[in-house]
Amino acid sequence: MSSSTTADTAPKKKPVAIIAIGMAGAGKSTFVQRINSYLHSQNPPSPPYILNLDPAVTHVPFEANIDIRDTVNYQEVMKQYNLGPNGGILTALNLFTTKFDQVLGLVEKRAETVDYVILDTPGQIEIFTWSASGAIITDAVASSLPTVVAYIIDTPRTTAPATFMSNMLYACSILYKTKLPFILVFNKTDVQPHDFAIDWMKDFEVFQEALATHGGARDAEGEPTYMNSLMNSMSLVLDEFYQNLTAVGVSSMTGQGIKEFFDAVEASREEYEKEYLPELERSRAAREKALQDVKDDSMNRLMKDLEIDRARNPNVALNDRWDPNEDDEDDDDDTELNLIDRTDDAWPGQYIDVTRARRQDNQGTNWPRPG
Repeated sequence: MSSSTTADTAPKKKPVAIIAIGMAGAGKSTFVQRINSYLHSQNPPSPPYILNLDPAVTHVPFEANIDIRDTVNYQEVMKQYNLGPNGGILTALNLFTTKFDQVLGLVEKRAETVDYVILDTPGQIEIFTWSASGAIITDAVASSLPTVVAYIIDTPRTTAPATFMSNMLYACSILYKTKLPFILVFNKTDVQPHDFAIDWMKDFEVFQEALATHGGARDAEGEPTYMNSLMNSMSLVLDEFYQNLTAVGVSSMTGQGIKEFFDAVEASREEYEKEYLPELERSRAAREKALQDVKDDSMNRLMKDLEIDRARNPNVALNDRWDPNEDDEDDDDDTELNLIDRTDDAWPGQYIDVTRARRQDNQGTNWPRPG
């Protein structure tokens, strides 16, 4: 009985946040729908908490709990700020990020009832990975929940060595930028198996052989082209990068490989707790210490300036002393202000533009869609 009591009182693990990132057309939204369907089909069902961060998408194949389109009107952003498609997506994401603390609050309320939080990012990969808003969202989620980056790759379009190398370089840059557990997800394996990619990652000589036999490897004089030589060199550089990288092949159409993906996610949770979390705490402590050092230095310089001023002007320093018997003329400072909040109470289902309105404690929100 004591063991069962201990099991009941044991704290539940935090849900794992999965950030789906990938090139346009790699199948991110379809992949999110597939893992959503997989989790619903478990016994018992384990529905995830899904966030859609793409403001320009017209249709998503899943029901998002929080949808950026409910908060920011992408078309209106383009009109009001005179922006193009990519600028509109970036600005919409920036506006949404200003209220991301509310999003985290909603996610944390559901942390006890869900096992996975899934973020579907915009199709234009650079808008999320290289923008300030993308970094803020990633860091905010990673500081609250165990977080995994799932880099989705279009396997049929990666059979060419040059395209494969471009994907690997981008994956490497994202890994070292986020410093989070990283999973390479070779999607669309029902069209093209990903075995060739695994072979290229495990043995750079196999990749170099494929590169040599690929068209355009040599110029008209029979010499290796510049691109050929560059990719040969990059395959040697990335060989160490491949050693500690997890790669899985999945088919968002058939569901093949989804179980292996979640096995990799659970392994990445341990990596987050052992490597990322201690590093996060160390960096946070170092940041707080640096801030405290700046405050102490400012206070020391202020006290030195006061000592010098008192030494030069002793009479002025005496006049600055406070007389407890002197009447305080600033009686207005103690006056209590009776502020009245005339904000109308929000009715159920009312649209709330959180980019303009400040949320009150008693005000509802319409972000989470009914599941």
